[in-house]
Amino acid sequence: MSGRSHLIKMSVGSETVVGLAQWQALRLETAGELIHPTRMMPKRAAEILGGGSIYWVFLKAIRVRQRILDLRAEEDADGRAFCAIVLDPALIEVENWPHRAFQGWRYLPVAKAPPDRGPVGSIDPAMPEEMARDLRDLGFL
Repeated sequence: MSGRSHLIKMSVGSETVVGLAQWQALRLETAGELIHPTRMMPKRAAEILGGGSIYWVFLKAIRVRQRILDLRAEEDADGRAFCAIVLDPALIEVENWPHRAFQGWRYLPVAKAPPDRGPVGSIDPAMPEEMARDLRDLGFL
């Protein structure tokens, strides 16, 4: 497979987009960059680094994404190797697409990624997704 690809991951430790944003803001403040550690380095790293994002699953649905800036092989304090997924701090809401629970991360083909709704906080959470999609198509959002 060639082209571009994304990653998809369950959000562990935060059950809402706001919770993820708050947790990541603390990490960014203390570390200077936003890194999500994971055990395995993606074999299709070149596809991901060519414009890919990580799509976060909360409460049985994909709800938000972040651009992936880098994938780095690093070691923890005990010498164990891990992959540092370097993320853009900007969270982008996507249409909520149902997704079952899983462990670790998975590849998400571009064709199967939900469309963007806009930056977190730019969409009224009470607005039905169909209305937001129509307004976006008309250029109002």
